[in-house]
Amino acid sequence: MALSQSLQQKLLQKLSPQQIQLMKLLQVPTANLEERIKEELEENPALEVSEEDHEDQFDTEIKDEFESNADEDDYEKDGSEDEYDNIDISEYVGDDDGEIADYKLRDDNYPEADDNKVIPYRIETSFHEHLLEQLGMLKLDDRERRIAEQIVGSIDDDGYLRREAAAIVDDLAFRQNIDSNDQEVEKVIRLIQQFDPAGVGARDLQECLLLQLQRQKVEAKEVEKAIEVLTHYFDEFTKKHYDKIQRGLNLTDEGLKEVISQIIRLTPKPGGNHGDINKAESYVVPDFFVYNNGGKLELTLNSKNAPDLRISEGYREMLREYDRGSKKDKRQKEAVLFIKQKIDAAKWFIDAIKQRQHTLSSVMGTIMEYQREFFLTGDETTLKPMILKDIAERTGLDISTVSRVANSKFVQTEFGTYRLKFFFSESLSTDSGEEVSTREVKKILSDLIEGESKKKPLSDEKLTELLQEKGYNIARRTVAKYREQLNIPVARLRKEL
Repeated sequence: MALSQSLQQKLLQKLSPQQIQLMKLLQVPTANLEERIKEELEENPALEVSEEDHEDQFDTEIKDEFESNADEDDYEKDGSEDEYDNIDISEYVGDDDGEIADYKLRDDNYPEADDNKVIPYRIETSFHEHLLEQLGMLKLDDRERRIAEQIVGSIDDDGYLRREAAAIVDDLAFRQNIDSNDQEVEKVIRLIQQFDPAGVGARDLQECLLLQLQRQKVEAKEVEKAIEVLTHYFDEFTKKHYDKIQRGLNLTDEGLKEVISQIIRLTPKPGGNHGDINKAESYVVPDFFVYNNGGKLELTLNSKNAPDLRISEGYREMLREYDRGSKKDKRQKEAVLFIKQKIDAAKWFIDAIKQRQHTLSSVMGTIMEYQREFFLTGDETTLKPMILKDIAERTGLDISTVSRVANSKFVQTEFGTYRLKFFFSESLSTDSGEEVSTREVKKILSDLIEGESKKKPLSDEKLTELLQEKGYNIARRTVAKYREQLNIPVARLRKEL
């Protein structure tokens, strides 16, 4: 077969590095944006935090420059001789006084009165750091301490030790070069189980609850009975077969209530009450604030983790020195090309931050108008059916962009702080043909369960009948699905004495 050459034209969609950078920034919540900006400041010396109060904005000329230079080929220089011989820095050095316009991020949505407000962040000790602090108070030799540190490192964030003693022995042999055995490891585990919070180091829920009961100093009869229930009737207790427990321990109705009361006060996850070092997960930093000003909704963005950025003055001066110099060798030209690349990268990053803020404001503003009744009243039953496509059509953005904005973002209202995903829901038809939000149905379902008699909880069939009486066309399996999404157990497990 003979070889041949041909010319072809193809249409391909290819994201530029700047577009990829913007998409990644859209997903970053406010709690992590400051860290992302710090990373960029460390990687790009041409970018710095502005220490002065500059008032100029991105002007049209700079935006045109950004668009014309946004091609990937302009960003990745090949270092050819033609490039060195045709260096043009007129775009980076002013015509008159040699000044370059400050590039900064600022938005009119940020009220000036809030410029000096500081959002406090709590300093936390992680759960494992808390355990290691207690470990330092024990009198252990070097071998025992290394074994204990290995065990503490194997404890989950919820306080459970879900590794077998044999597996820990293997870890010690391969990682610590310590020849141990199950008995020695169990001995150290029992020491760690004496740490606070009570129940830490347990292998399962039964052991966790027993450790907490045994820690109680009060020699009450109810505590002893509770220990007996968890020891011999744990399965019956978890399934709420209270009649079997009552017959087995010969308890009166009042005595059974006291025993159950002792158990339900215990903590199933002892490690869950301690702070996590990841501040994006340990507490919420709202990305938006919605205020009701006399019936008029006002939206502002949280800008406290987005400092004013500009091009480094030192890099500006380097370009001015090069422009004023007469002798320009290859080494100087290489340095100028490096400076130009860093300045371009800094300008692209600053513009991406500003575009991020504009996109966030546009999407949240549309959601606010779409769910206006909720933001005015706080009543979940007023929420309208809303999907990503609805917001994308109103803002002119792609559905994937709206999804990135809604991911891990929070809005603070006078009724509480909500995830943006909270406002998105499917629709459900009523008897009158009206489309209502599934969020409304879940709210009514939650209210029905909250108002039920706990001695005789409502079954899924009964809940379906009540919802249908209110005009909602809903099946029993749909009620069961919504109940599970609300983390509400079945009727038998909701039963109380």
